[in-house]
Amino acid sequence: MNAPMRYERQRVLVTGASRGLGEALVRKLTQSGARVVALSRDGEKLAVLARETGAHAIVADVAQKEAAYAIAGEVVHALGGVDLIIHNAGYLGATPLRLLADTDCEDLERSLAVNVVGPFRLTKALLPSLLLDRGGTVVTLSSDAAVSAYPHWGAYSVGKAALDHLARIFAAELESHGVRFLALDPGDMRTAMHFAAIPDADPEKLRDPARVAEEMLAFLARARDAEGVRFSASAWREVLK
Repeated sequence: MNAPMRYERQRVLVTGASRGLGEALVRKLTQSGARVVALSRDGEKLAVLARETGAHAIVADVAQKEAAYAIAGEVVHALGGVDLIIHNAGYLGATPLRLLADTDCEDLERSLAVNVVGPFRLTKALLPSLLLDRGGTVVTLSSDAAVSAYPHWGAYSVGKAALDHLARIFAAELESHGVRFLALDPGDMRTAMHFAAIPDADPEKLRDPARVAEEMLAFLARARDAEGVRFSASAWREVLK
């Protein structure tokens, strides 16, 4: 399955772009003709990705309050606007993962800053551009940890649950303005984050981020009339059958 050509000349921002699903999304989007801004804290890996794909690189931390409007300004300057935002950057929490009662307050604050407040600020900063074109899409990356209470996953789970509801509220408020909000749960993938959480995970049971990126982009292109806001990878595959 190839990502649909309807991404040609689409203006896209991908956060957490230097590895894993974020990197795979940048590669698939640029291959499909999209104009992409790739954002990450890892300037070294981001420089390699930008050189290989032609994406515009922004080295920044979405959790930094002062960065949001500077990022938004650079995105609009580089692309002339934005059609699709993919909030892929995420924070797992301290590893080895801890019980919630043993989680430092600062670690929970970091989770909320990266997983919720950062996407909120950046969405707000880019909202004028989205509203101007009446048809943009904002994607937040969800997880089964957002809906299931897994021991030791507290900091991450709380952040992802809040991010899901953030997407629902934005969707309810901005649907009539033509801006679509979707929370997409990609499932378990062969990524550094997953192995940091579960070091002994069986790689054979984890999905390839490149394949997940391909499916996600195909779903986004075809699911204009899909009911609801939150979708799991299994739901994408049903739509793509």
